[in-house]
Amino acid sequence: MKYRHTMVRVSDIDQSLDFYCNKLGLTETRRRENEKGRFTLVFLAAPGDSDAQIELTYNWDGDNLADSSRNFGHIAYAVDNIYETCQGLMDGGVTINRPPREGNMAFVRSPDGISIELLQSGKRLPEQEPWKSMENTGEW
Repeated sequence: MKYRHTMVRVSDIDQSLDFYCNKLGLTETRRRENEKGRFTLVFLAAPGDSDAQIELTYNWDGDNLADSSRNFGHIAYAVDNIYETCQGLMDGGVTINRPPREGNMAFVRSPDGISIELLQSGKRLPEQEPWKSMENTGEW
C-alpha cells in the first residue's frame, strides 16, 4: 500500500492557492478541470516530496463547507526552521493560531479552516521570543 494524497474541499481556488503555494510553500504538480462535472482538482506537494500530496477540490457551483460537513483533523508538514516558517506566514498575513512556543510545533489554518500542523524537523529549536510568550489565537 502507498499513500497518495489527502483531499480538502475549498471555497475559493485562488485564495486557497495563494495560501498553500505562496504562503505555505507548496508547489502545484498537476491540475484537472472537469467541465461536465463542474469541478477543478489541483494537486500540491511540498518541495522535494512529490509523493505526499494535497488535492484541493473546487466545485464550481459551490460546496457546503460547514463545520459538520466532514470529519477531518489536520494536515502536518515538517519544516527546516519552525520560527522562520511561522514568521514568513505571519508576514504573509496568516494568523499563527498555536505559536511554536517550545520550538517544535505550531498550527495555522487555511482560508477554508483546514488546520495545518507545522513540526520542526529534527531536534526542537531553543525557545525564543516573541514565540515563547505568544498566546494561542482562535481555534487550531
